[in-house]
Amino acid sequence: MEQWERDGLRSANFGMRNQVEFILDALAEQRAQASDVYEQLAAVRATASSADGLVTVTVDGAGVLTDVQFAQEAFRSTPEKLGQSVTEAGREAARLANVQNEAITAPLTAGADAMPDLPDLVPGAPSLREVRAPWRRDPEEPGS
Repeated sequence: MEQWERDGLRSANFGMRNQVEFILDALAEQRAQASDVYEQLAAVRATASSADGLVTVTVDGAGVLTDVQFAQEAFRSTPEKLGQSVTEAGREAARLANVQNEAITAPLTAGADAMPDLPDLVPGAPSLREVRAPWRRDPEEPGS
């Protein structure tokens, strides 16, 4: 093997080591942040009221209903109208909880996005970003 070939391999090896060290450092940082993120996610609560003001709903971070309050006027409403008000308030509260969840997890997501993808390290390997893409939502998309 020629000297220039050995030098090329050493350079490639050095570059790969740097990328692996970067990934390990980023993973260690994410692991340190994870417990704090889990605590914050467990504490998420979101409250919303229906447009007609008949119902106020609170949900947890998973969008699970934790409290429902009815205005006095709600009892003079029809069951259909009251059901619509509960649904409207519940959907908005769940959306707000999701916004909070995304804000809390943003640092972890950004850290993962900054890491090299598998094909960057191993040419021809499948992309982990492509596998993850169908579950990622675009915040600009309606319904997100």
